[in-house]
Amino acid sequence: MKTALLIIDPQKVYTDEESELYCPDASATIARINSIAQHFEATGDPVFLVRHVHKADGSDLGRMFDYLGEPEEDFGFKEGTTPVEFDDSLYRPSRAIELRKTRYSAFVATDLDKQLKSLGVQAVVICGFMANCCCDATARDAHALDYYVTFVVDATGSPGTDNYGESEIRKIEADFMEAAFARVVTADELTQR
Repeated sequence: MKTALLIIDPQKVYTDEESELYCPDASATIARINSIAQHFEATGDPVFLVRHVHKADGSDLGRMFDYLGEPEEDFGFKEGTTPVEFDDSLYRPSRAIELRKTRYSAFVATDLDKQLKSLGVQAVVICGFMANCCCDATARDAHALDYYVTFVVDATGSPGTDNYGESEIRKIEADFMEAAFARVVTADELTQR
């Protein structure tokens, strides 16, 4: 079965300690993502590097900030800003396919599904940021589109919430994913298979 790796939003907004969305385990998370990307590069399977980026004028925000109220002029994920760049330590396979998205799921308003189907992909492996948002949304949509989904829980990061830290978010996501949407593994389990 042909499998593709979807690396979701490995961006500085999550790895820069000064960012409001900094994920405490970001450095180790990127290292795990890198080991998975190198594994996929060695097997020749497709790798997609996905970034969340919005137009500078905010015209493609849609409902992204409804839960926060009106977006500020300096909203996050604005094109041309440092936070939307890939993390400097991210390993980027030479044949990786880059994709921009404007919604939580990498499948919404992109041609990801079409590209995967054209490559004959039947299964996807998901890692990146945030575990409880874009990784979750992408995994659920992949499942709904009939892909076999693997969720690499320790290669996903989260800044946490008011009630849960990053490690707790990972445990909760693992439970949610395993209950109905994905096989949940660690980076080591995936690369040593």
